[in-house]
Amino acid sequence: MANVKILEKKQTIIDEISSKVGESSAVVLFEYQGLTVAETNELRRKLRETGSDFKVYKNTLTKRALDSLNIDLGELGGPKAIAFGTDAVAPIKVLSDYAKNHPALELKVGYVDGSVADEAMLKSLAAIPSRDGLLTMLAGGLLEHVKNLAIALDLHSKNLEENE
Repeated sequence: MANVKILEKKQTIIDEISSKVGESSAVVLFEYQGLTVAETNELRRKLRETGSDFKVYKNTLTKRALDSLNIDLGELGGPKAIAFGTDAVAPIKVLSDYAKNHPALELKVGYVDGSVADEAMLKSLAAIPSRDGLLTMLAGGLLEHVKNLAIALDLHSKNLEENE
């Protein structure tokens, strides 16, 4: 029988994983083997800039934590790291961009806003512009309408002046 201290330590890790998954909008499992320590540190730094982070856990403990949350991400074979982010797209974009220059990093599966995301879904989410980019696009679209309204009001006022 396993030592009680070991079981308590494992349960603490399972609770930590469950807590992080519960607090995150995006959870991404990815393969990282082949990255150097410097590359891993660079990836951590880039993830932190977006309010995200990643950690490596044992697959069995990860599986137990996900099972306790009724999340099925399929078979977790091979070593995987888990990225957690409060923004649903930010960690996916960072990992996807980093994988372009580092073929050792492969996105496998994720859990985004309450639903499982396979590799294809992760790739499509990575193509979405950032929050700042989307806000800029929205502001640009709104600005166009305001400009058109200003032109129309100016023409209307000139028309009224001419008719008087």
